[in-house]
Amino acid sequence: MEELLPTFLPVLVYWITSGIYHIMVDSKEYRLFTEEEEEEQNIVPPKEVLRGVLANQAMQMVLAIFYFSILRGERKTRGGFVQITGQIAIALLVIDAWEYFWHRLTHENHFLFKHVHAMHHYQLVPYAYGAQYLNLVDAFMGQLLGSVVSVELSGMSKTTSAVFFCVLAVKVVDDHCSRWFPGVNPFHRYFLNNVAFHGLHHQLHGLKFNYSIHFLATWDVLLGTYLPFTVEKKKEGGYRIHALND
Repeated sequence: MEELLPTFLPVLVYWITSGIYHIMVDSKEYRLFTEEEEEEQNIVPPKEVLRGVLANQAMQMVLAIFYFSILRGERKTRGGFVQITGQIAIALLVIDAWEYFWHRLTHENHFLFKHVHAMHHYQLVPYAYGAQYLNLVDAFMGQLLGSVVSVELSGMSKTTSAVFFCVLAVKVVDDHCSRWFPGVNPFHRYFLNNVAFHGLHHQLHGLKFNYSIHFLATWDVLLGTYLPFTVEKKKEGGYRIHALND
């Protein structure tokens, strides 16, 4: 059943990617924050983050089954490489705008931040698998509705949607991994919106900046919410994010 691909495959990719970061590359040589900073700054323990992510993904899978099997039904979309590439580009632009403005609203509206989005920022030093640690309202309004709108407006097939969401899953985990691999990770080397960009947003002095999620930083740059930064190597090992105009 084609609708199972965008429902379960992105979740599987999410956990495989998280496992790689936490098991295979857990070295202080690549850390953006020390273990002490992680333990002292994070309000929520890892087990609670895990439970929150699983609850979020359970809702995500139920709604994905409903959307892809019932709302989209047997609607088919076909196309060659150029058409599919165009669909993915449109979907990326749509979800980039949707999540930027929802994310910014949850920070700049006191009620929404306190009751909806603050939960995600209990991780001042993000865990890779904590990328989807969100209040269920936040997850629904930001991730899920944004995903549905991007699929509808782009016309992607269920299979193309699955590939698109898998790539987004890898990127959102990477953005929360709190590790820096400038020489080998293309996200860290070539994208302005990377783990340091988002790691700075999770720090207290970056809460009102760097709202963009996934690949682009378009709206942050256009609307003046981009906080420039550099990543500096520490003598004792690891790296530090340095904001250029705190």
